[in-house]
Amino acid sequence: MNGLIRTKLALTEDQPTIKPYAEAEWARLADMRLPIDVSLTLVDNLHLRWAAVFRSLTPPQLQRAYVHPEHGRALTLAWQLQHYAWHGRHHVAHITSLRQRERW
Repeated sequence: MNGLIRTKLALTEDQPTIKPYAEAEWARLADMRLPIDVSLTLVDNLHLRWAAVFRSLTPPQLQRAYVHPEHGRALTLAWQLQHYAWHGRHHVAHITSLRQRERW
């Protein structure tokens, strides 16, 4: 959700500084204990929206950026797209490894 919001901020503001968040703390909140189907449905629909935005972008729009305080620099939407593509594969690898280790 934060990735989509960051994309939209970069497209609608001039190099906005985004607000980082404490991911580990968010993971401890009650909604994280809901059935996995809730999260899978959310991610599927979120990705539909995010992909629609990215598919509509022109090359100049992919060069729009936001500033991430923890990185100390502006990050382009082209970078973000590449980063989240890797990030998704990284999560799938973690899940696949866990399934194999636990023999699910």
